[in-house]
Amino acid sequence: MTRARTTLLELSLRLARQELSSRELVEQALAAIDDAAGEGTRTFLRVHRDSALAEADRVDTMRRAGAALHALAGIPISIKDLFDEAGVTTLGGSRVRVGAPVAERDSTVVARLRQCGAVIVGRTNMTEFAYSGVGINPHYGTPKNVFDRALGRIPGGSSSGAAISVADGMAAAAIGTDTGGSVRIPAALNGLVGFKPTARRVPMDGMLPLSFSADSVGPIAHSVADCALLDQVLAAEDSGIPAAADLRGLRLAVPQTVVQDELSEAVASAFAAALARLSAAGATLVDVPMTELALAATVNPRGGISGAEAWWWHRNWIRDGADQYDPRVLARIRPGESIMAADYIEMLQQRQRFIGLIAAATSGFDALMMPTTPDTAPTIAETVANDADYFRINSRMLRNTSLINLFDGCALTVPCHVPGTAPVGLMIAGTHGCDRKILAIGLGVEAVLAGR
Repeated sequence: MTRARTTLLELSLRLARQELSSRELVEQALAAIDDAAGEGTRTFLRVHRDSALAEADRVDTMRRAGAALHALAGIPISIKDLFDEAGVTTLGGSRVRVGAPVAERDSTVVARLRQCGAVIVGRTNMTEFAYSGVGINPHYGTPKNVFDRALGRIPGGSSSGAAISVADGMAAAAIGTDTGGSVRIPAALNGLVGFKPTARRVPMDGMLPLSFSADSVGPIAHSVADCALLDQVLAAEDSGIPAAADLRGLRLAVPQTVVQDELSEAVASAFAAALARLSAAGATLVDVPMTELALAATVNPRGGISGAEAWWWHRNWIRDGADQYDPRVLARIRPGESIMAADYIEMLQQRQRFIGLIAAATSGFDALMMPTTPDTAPTIAETVANDADYFRINSRMLRNTSLINLFDGCALTVPCHVPGTAPVGLMIAGTHGCDRKILAIGLGVEAVLAGR
């Protein structure tokens, strides 16, 4: 069941004024997780009940003593089950790693959250080893999308539990990963904001990899400002949340190739309405062919780069325990075994040329605007009906978002649907290193779409 959407910044202000305590916030999050009518058991693989309450009490004591605290101090945050925490086995949403040694130390992501006083309330469910955009997990269950719970729609993946933890008030925000859309897809399908930073902006030590060429770490939250705050913490920057960009005078490219092909009626309508509102607010929207995007299929055929890199990491696990994998995840990893070194190197070289072509094609524009996904969330039942439907839906979900990872860019998804209808995301994307600019534009876009 959906809880009230209170932003991190609103919670931080209320905590600073001592209008509520961190313990109250954490108890509310735990109650949402425990709700028998909710999705808690499918959303979390591990709940840090005792340590979360203890950390909340510690922060409350410091706050009452007048200590200067970070804006995140005392606020419950969930982390995807890919990040190491000292003393915990990182499962990656899989049965394969059950019984594996516990982590000796926190990942940098976890350490930076703890340094700010954020309360890590638990570890969220996900597609096994992050290798899908739909969010299905046959081992631990699949949390249902926040929209139309009766029908049971997919949450999006791979950061499925991350999005549902935020949508259902089990955490105020979540940390996920994004290799081909795994933050943006579940955020978009659940009416949330998600940010995929430039790869390597956030350190990935102590994190189970999928594709070291494309992996990135990003937040899911209720607002762009919340994502900017979390990104600042994860990237260890002290430049503050950027000011919202004035849309007047911005040149926003609207690519016509690939990303608008065969959009569902709901997505096409919401996307067109969002662009119209941005134009009315003074932004210059330019339809551009951007045929370079069509090269993605030859630059990275059948996801070969990620496939080769995934096989490298998984080959020993598969040798000893292939029968423990989700068969559909295994089917995506196994082709990497047959990719020759020369072919892999050729794909990497092609990717570098692709990055250059996109940089040239986007020169003179402040951002790219496109639908985050071409469809709203289908039901879990139709997604898992057979392998053909599963892989078709997965490919559709990943189509637009994965382009950004391939050209090594950054991107934000913000809701653009009519309230009460199936969630649709508007993606605001930029090239390598434009993270703060994209966040600033996102703040401006969000204000217009929210009617502020």
